[in-house]
Amino acid sequence: MKNKKLVYTAAFIMAAVAFFEFTPKKTQLFDTNLRITIQDDLGNTEEGALVTLFANNDDYRSSSNPVAGPLKTDKKGRVTFKDLEAKAYYVYAEKGDMNNNMLGVKTDTLEGGKLNKIAIVIQ
Repeated sequence: MKNKKLVYTAAFIMAAVAFFEFTPKKTQLFDTNLRITIQDDLGNTEEGALVTLFANNDDYRSSSNPVAGPLKTDKKGRVTFKDLEAKAYYVYAEKGDMNNNMLGVKTDTLEGGKLNKIAIVIQ
């Protein structure tokens, strides 16, 4: 009787460990998104600016291998990049002869599962 109880207890523990070990990780409920507002040096938003994201500084400098974009800003000067990885990105924004060269091009590391927001100045 004691041996049966011991066997059942051991089997239960092994089954519980196997269940929790092989249960898929909790998936992220929301996508990681980045909303960028483009402003001129006076703080006015810029409609129609083109915004591109790059994964690293080399790609940013050579304008090659964009992660996303270019996207055009709306009437409020905003673009939203969706379903991104939670990491830092390099941003290039331009409108006519204005751009953000030398004015802050790298984002902070994005928070996963959130709408991250930044403002970029072009001049």
